[in-house]
Amino acid sequence: MTHIGIQHLDRFHGLPVHTPVPSSGSLPAADSVAWRLVCDYGEDAGFASLWEQFLEAVDTTRVRALVIGPWWSDEYTPFAPVMELIVAHADRFPALRGLFLADVVGEECEVSWLRMCDITPVLEALPLLEEFAVRGCGREGLGLRPLRHASLKSLRFESGGLPGMVVRAVAASELPALERLDLWFGSSWYGGDATVDDVRPVLSGGVFPRLRHLGLQNSEIQDEIAAAVGSAPVVAQLETLALSMGTLSDTGGEALLNGQPLNHLATLDLRHHYLTEPVLDRVRAACAPAVVEAGEAEEDYGDPDDEDYEPERYVAVSE
Repeated sequence: MTHIGIQHLDRFHGLPVHTPVPSSGSLPAADSVAWRLVCDYGEDAGFASLWEQFLEAVDTTRVRALVIGPWWSDEYTPFAPVMELIVAHADRFPALRGLFLADVVGEECEVSWLRMCDITPVLEALPLLEEFAVRGCGREGLGLRPLRHASLKSLRFESGGLPGMVVRAVAASELPALERLDLWFGSSWYGGDATVDDVRPVLSGGVFPRLRHLGLQNSEIQDEIAAAVGSAPVVAQLETLALSMGTLSDTGGEALLNGQPLNHLATLDLRHHYLTEPVLDRVRAACAPAVVEAGEAEEDYGDPDDEDYEPERYVAVSE
C-alpha cells in the first residue's frame, strides 16, 4: 500500500491484484496475479459458492497469492466460515506464498466492524506461506496463538484496535525467517489494548534475528512506543522503522532524539504525527542521512487556551 490508512490493494506479494469477473471468459495465468475474491453485493450466492467457482476455474496448484475481499453478498457475516474453507482446501494451493485476509475499505465495511476470528489455523495449514496480512479489529474476535512457522517473512496486522493477546502471541512465536513486521495498535475504543510491554520481547532483538523492518503504528501510545524504541536493541538490525499513523507528539520526538542513533536506517516513517516543526526539524537532522517521511502535522483538536487543556489526538485508523 502506498498511502497511509486503509486502501484497496493494487499489488500484493509482488503481483498485480486481479478480481475475476464471473461473466468474463478469459482469465490470466494462475501464477501471474494475486487473485482477489469478492462477493458481489445483492447476489444470493455467498462466499462458499464463489470459492467453489474459483477452485474449478483456476489452476490453484499454481496460485502464488490470494486476497480475500468482502466475503458477504447482502448482510455482513463473520469471517470464520471463510477461514474454514481456506484451511479445508489448503492442499489445493501448494504454490501459495502470499495471503491477505479482509481487503475491505470503509465504503464496504468499517474496519471496526470486521468480525475476524482466531487466524492461527490458516498459518498452521500453510507452512510454506511467506507473506501474511490481516485487516480487522480485536473486539470482534481477532485472535492468534503462539506458533512456529519456518517460512513466514512478512507479517502484518492492520487494525483499528489490536488486542494485546495478539501482540503477545506474535512476540511468543518462533518465526526464524521473519524480515518484516507491522502492527497497527489502533484505539482502545475498538479493542486496542496492546501495550509497550506486550511488544517488548520484539524490541529486545532476540526474537526475530532476520527482522529488517518494524512498524509499530496507528497507536494512541505512540509517545511511549517512541521512548521504548529509543533504547531498543532491535533497532540496530533494522533498515526501516515506521512509527507512523499514531499520536506521536514532541514528547515522543524528544524521546527519539535522546535515544540511540537512527541514522543507519534507510527510512523512518513518522507520517500522521503531532510533532511541532522545530522538533521535527531536529529529528530530521539527527537521523540524516536516513530519510524521515513525515508530511504536515495533524491538527490537535484540544484548546491550548483552556485552563483545563487536554490534547485531542487521534490515530489514523480506528473506526
